[in-house]
Amino acid sequence: MPASDKASDKVLGKAIVLGPNDGKSYWQPVPANGFARNLFNDTTTASVHKYSLSVQTIAPGCYIREHTHDRNDEAAYVVAGKGFFQIDGEDHAVEAGSAVFVGYNRRHKWINPGPEPLTFVALFLPGGLDAFFAEIGRERQPGEPAPEPFARPANISEIEARSVFGWTDPEFAKRQGS
Repeated sequence: MPASDKASDKVLGKAIVLGPNDGKSYWQPVPANGFARNLFNDTTTASVHKYSLSVQTIAPGCYIREHTHDRNDEAAYVVAGKGFFQIDGEDHAVEAGSAVFVGYNRRHKWINPGPEPLTFVALFLPGGLDAFFAEIGRERQPGEPAPEPFARPANISEIEARSVFGWTDPEFAKRQGS
């Protein structure tokens, strides 16, 4: 057998298994509340492809305000709860088992009008959403109770501009007095 066909001669990529409480997790500010759990990204996995994989939970009655990503594609799979994924102003009902994809510069928004949390797994290409969660959130420990809703950082516009956002709802900041 040629040397190139032997499995033992091949360079192996990293292999990582996370338990249900592993990974950095951050409480998120209003209006989403809830939390984000960063699972993997190209740095932690030594991947040659730029990406981030996270789980986000939106608290009951909350939402992720309308925004775009000017350099990123986003795919998500709903694992629990029911709500809406709004694309360019049109609501699409989602529930456990639903999947969504939104490409560059498409306006989108997650809405959880229900009494239960809405949780989805998000694949973000080429990555960076995990760093945003860490910068605007507060570190979360598994099992701890949710904090009282808290405001976004005062410099949220600067954080968004240098991270993964192309446009965010300017009316939200006005309504919040920031």
